[in-house]
Amino acid sequence: MAIEKCLFLLVSVSFVSILLFLSAISGFTASSVFFSRQPGSIYIPRGPHCPPSFAYYISGGRGEGRRMLRLLLSVYHPRNRYLLHLSHDASDGERTALAFAAKLAIPASTEFANVDVVGKAGAMTYMGSSGLAATLHAAAVLLRLDKGWDWFITLSVDDYPLVTQDDLIHVFSSLPRDLNFVDHSSDLDWKESQRWEPIIVDAGIYLSKRSHYFKASVKREMPQSFKFFTGSPWVILSRSFIEYCILGWDNLPRSLLLYFTNVISSQESYFQSVLCNNPGLQNTTINSDLRFVEWNSNPPQVEPRFLNKTHFDKMLESGMPFARKFGGNDAVLDMVDEKILGRRSHGVIPGAWCSAKKSWWANPCSRWKNADAVKPGPRAENFTIFMHKTLGDRKERSKSCR
Repeated sequence: MAIEKCLFLLVSVSFVSILLFLSAISGFTASSVFFSRQPGSIYIPRGPHCPPSFAYYISGGRGEGRRMLRLLLSVYHPRNRYLLHLSHDASDGERTALAFAAKLAIPASTEFANVDVVGKAGAMTYMGSSGLAATLHAAAVLLRLDKGWDWFITLSVDDYPLVTQDDLIHVFSSLPRDLNFVDHSSDLDWKESQRWEPIIVDAGIYLSKRSHYFKASVKREMPQSFKFFTGSPWVILSRSFIEYCILGWDNLPRSLLLYFTNVISSQESYFQSVLCNNPGLQNTTINSDLRFVEWNSNPPQVEPRFLNKTHFDKMLESGMPFARKFGGNDAVLDMVDEKILGRRSHGVIPGAWCSAKKSWWANPCSRWKNADAVKPGPRAENFTIFMHKTLGDRKERSKSCR
């Protein structure tokens, strides 16, 4: 939107100039600024008897700071935690501009101290393993930053919500907090020969400013000690499962990580394979990533179509909380803001936590009250129906990890 664009450009120019000046006189570096902020001054109760909270990992690349800011504004809530990652091809100036633009656009983030930007960014090679490494790094950082969140949600700048955070918190409040929402299948089909038998080396893992991979001239046989599962790289994972992957004493996550380091599109298989090769986790696995996607038909389910206004009604009918893939500034996003989220161009989506007087010139979330307050909107009903269908069908649940 125009206002977001002007805000981001203004902040970019101003703070890059300041950074250059400070660097010249004091050796200040951009990567040192992002985690050097005071802890939040407002206490938010967490735990099984409180509304759930989500840890969002939002990723993008060079030139995508404005899109990331818009996505952040659309999913912001004081109960949640946010980690923003512009990959290594973006400049330090872009990261700094994003950090300050988020602070200016979301006054509450200063008090709640729940938005961070990765200062020392890593590579996110398309189809390589560096993207998986970045996701695991983000999960580890979020575990360290916040002891209270319940689910880890991965988004890219191509994603957008179809429900408000009040809706999301309301529906997830009734769910067991060990559930993992992961699209998965053991039907490898063409991927076996084209994705898992080839051996690759992701240059982004060990070379600075590289974002490609090398393919070996030989292939390897499929493993026999574990079963492969594949699906969507975009997931919603429980905190307990993230702790199992990052901190757990079971060696399965580490063993699979060593194997998937040399697998094409490892993000499409790693979490799926860890979940489904542990019998104790299989019953926590829901075969859905909770995202509305329109796939290209030839070849099947390889690349999603870009969504536009013609898909709007289907998105609404789906009942899903997120959708992808969206273009940079497609008009359908404005439709979602206006007709679904009730978001204004210059602020976050209003929720029950916002307490400022509503007016056309003022941001209703410039003041806030109880962050535990949740007021679900009309979309919550469709989302609830979708979740009941997804979780309540025992026959479908029994198909998980098959």
